[in-house]
Amino acid sequence: MAVTLRYGWTTGACATAATTAAYTALLTGTFPDPVQIVLPKGQRPSFALAVERLSDQSATAGVVKDAGDDPDVTHGALVRATVTPGRAGSGVLFRAGPGVGTVTKPGLPLSVGEPAINPVPRRMMREAVADVATRHGGTGDAVVEISVDNGEELARRTWNPRLGIVGGLSILGTTGIVVPYSCSAWIDSIRRGIDVARAAGRQHVAGCTGSTSERVAAELYGLPEDALLDMGDFAGAVLKYLRRHPVPRLTVAGGIGKLSKLAEGHLDLHSGRSQVDLAAMAETVRVAGGDEALAARVAAANTALEALGHCQAAGLPLGDLIAERARRTAVEVLRDAPVTVDIVVIDRAGTVVGRAG
Repeated sequence: MAVTLRYGWTTGACATAATTAAYTALLTGTFPDPVQIVLPKGQRPSFALAVERLSDQSATAGVVKDAGDDPDVTHGALVRATVTPGRAGSGVLFRAGPGVGTVTKPGLPLSVGEPAINPVPRRMMREAVADVATRHGGTGDAVVEISVDNGEELARRTWNPRLGIVGGLSILGTTGIVVPYSCSAWIDSIRRGIDVARAAGRQHVAGCTGSTSERVAAELYGLPEDALLDMGDFAGAVLKYLRRHPVPRLTVAGGIGKLSKLAEGHLDLHSGRSQVDLAAMAETVRVAGGDEALAARVAAANTALEALGHCQAAGLPLGDLIAERARRTAVEVLRDAPVTVDIVVIDRAGTVVGRAG
């Protein structure tokens, strides 16, 4: 029986709901609860308020983020909006409150020094303020400060420190809706990581499948943190974005299991969406001159690491062979982009067991 996963709401949607409630209270003296907003695709969800605070010159409302069934680090976070009157003709100005980051590096869709409130959430909040002003006789000039309780701590578990967003989280979302186990947030982070590396003038970036391969790439090439891309399983996202936004040199680093999938042409290396092909690995061994007994042991292995062990014992460089085939896949995806590619294959301990390029 299929299980239907529950969708949730982005931090941008929560910030918009809190802003709508706070600005309404600033104009009318009353907080709407629940508060309804309009998402970019026209949906009209309602949000319960967890915080209401009103004074003569400001109003604060808070919404607890519900990420649905997605394992989002911000699930359960309290997103607050404090709204104060703006000067005449100023429109909506945004401020980063506690737990919301500030942009310190170029390459993001926001200028250096700006609060890390992304363009779509900004548009949603501006439209919400304009709608409330129309309904309740306001000017629409407002200062909106967004904060997230414990946001600075939560941000350490995101890409923000590497992207140069300091002091807290980003307020994100393009649809307002969190799709459970969606790849979109991770892929967006990969793209922003490449943007930041390019803006910093980096000539060499490394797409790494995990923390061990990231450490190895940094040690091998002396790469700074903003040149290291936590690509996870999304090799295709790195390659396709670099095809359009090239950096002169790319290293792809990862464990032999994941990179054997890239060698077979898979661009999504997740175990649920691609599998290690031991039969193909055995054929690689045969083509490289390995005898039939070795090929049979590789085909019967439980894991890519076990197959590697058999080949190492026989003196056959399986890691290098997989690296070369993975490099061919990467070059094919990059097409004619001016990107030089090399591959680094490691074992679980972080020992380099194969290289190409």
